[in-house]
Amino acid sequence: MTATRYESDSSKNSEGTIMYETVAAWAPRALSVLRIYTGLLLLEHGTAKILGFPAVPGFANVQIGSLVGASGLIELIGGVVFTIGLFTRPVAFILSGFAAAAYFIMSAPRGFYPILNNGELASFFSFVFIYFVFTGPGPWSLDAKMERK
Repeated sequence: MTATRYESDSSKNSEGTIMYETVAAWAPRALSVLRIYTGLLLLEHGTAKILGFPAVPGFANVQIGSLVGASGLIELIGGVVFTIGLFTRPVAFILSGFAAAAYFIMSAPRGFYPILNNGELASFFSFVFIYFVFTGPGPWSLDAKMERK
């Protein structure tokens, strides 16, 4: 019986096995890096809309009570909480729905293909967030720190 690509195969040379084991050992940390980077990207949208930094001309006069203002608050708060890895699974679930709603409200009416309707980022965010619902935050998170205590 041969091993799948996810199982170790002792018949492989030692270099291939060592490389696989090294990469596999770093997988949880790579998950944390993906979470942190994704959270920072979302946070950047929130800070641009709510705090005016970085300055984006389209967000110059955002009102908190508007749809754009409400989305900015979700991006700001959700971006911070997701980046630090606190309550990651429920926050990721909420953010996935938020990103999907953003796609269907803003992009989908302009056409089917995300590359043509400018919906690539929102759809990608939605799928990355739903991925974290299933995987959790990774070891570099407040959730992981709280589990250890």
